[in-house]
Amino acid sequence: MITIKSDKLIGFVADIFARAGSSKEEAGRVANYLVTANLTGHDSHGVIRVPKYVAWVQDGSIIPDQTVKLEVDTPSLAVIDGGFGFGQTVTPQAVRIGIDKCKANGLAAITLKNSGHLGRVGDWAEMAAAEGLISIFFVNAAGSVLVAPFGGVARKLSTAPYCVGIPRPGQGPVVLDFATSLVAEGKVMVASRGGKKLPKGALISQDGNLTEDPHELYGPYEPSGPRDHSQGTGAIRAFGEHKGSGLALICELLGGALTGNGATSNGRRFANGMLGIFIDPKVVDPAHFFDGEVARYIAYFKDSKLAQGHDAVLIPGEPEAANRAERTKNGVPLTEDTWASIVDTGRALGIDEAAVKAAEG
Repeated sequence: MITIKSDKLIGFVADIFARAGSSKEEAGRVANYLVTANLTGHDSHGVIRVPKYVAWVQDGSIIPDQTVKLEVDTPSLAVIDGGFGFGQTVTPQAVRIGIDKCKANGLAAITLKNSGHLGRVGDWAEMAAAEGLISIFFVNAAGSVLVAPFGGVARKLSTAPYCVGIPRPGQGPVVLDFATSLVAEGKVMVASRGGKKLPKGALISQDGNLTEDPHELYGPYEPSGPRDHSQGTGAIRAFGEHKGSGLALICELLGGALTGNGATSNGRRFANGMLGIFIDPKVVDPAHFFDGEVARYIAYFKDSKLAQGHDAVLIPGEPEAANRAERTKNGVPLTEDTWASIVDTGRALGIDEAAVKAAEG
């Protein structure tokens, strides 16, 4: 493992994206969101993505510095096309539109289609919670066919994230953010680069055998080389058997079909689609019952006799906050293979050895 201070990692990654064609502002923004994912412990959505993002820019799958286009614009609804821009650029634009409409009307919805990989969905829930709003997100990834439905072995679904954010005055928000697959594809990538191993039975082969071997998803690969899931034959499993598989289907229908992004299918250009719903609790709850009841119930929820091997009952968002504090202080841990793949990407864009050493030091 190698540990790099977050500010140095942001600077190094920003330099890569600036050299790949982004404006200085966008390069810094994408780098900041990626490193934030690492800081919160979601390494699958962090800087491990840098080589793939750059490859997408180079082959035209992602277009730098895009501005969203509104196809439908009503007081409480926006239908938005991201134009295949970086998700870290077009998604905050879309969420901002939803926040503004919700603050004006108490309730709003947005759809976003044709977004590049929009990163950790929890970022967008945190963005809404910072302004006192509840948010709900259904997401799909058209063209990223990775997950087998319950009862099947063939890839039919994307990892189809689902996320809910609930603000808490004076405290961090409750943010439930998960892929509807047993693991996100990025966690398979992390495991393939020497990081945290996959949980037992995370993947399924075409003959129905359960496995934790990333080669099942990616096929043959070199340690610091690219990962291409089209080269593998196996699939990630949906979490929670029929329940996770059913929620994944709903994410495909709402995040994909409804938004115009398209539900996941083979041969489709990669794009995230997202349905976002925003609620202003101050409008729903003029008696101000909500905040107190949230605080009461969370305290009740956490005050449970602990199961063996557990030292606390946690709520969604608490592990991320703890990771953020620890990694901000001590640095972001990366496997040597992950760092090598990022450095190789930088070198190919003209970053010199002095910059590499400066980031590491």
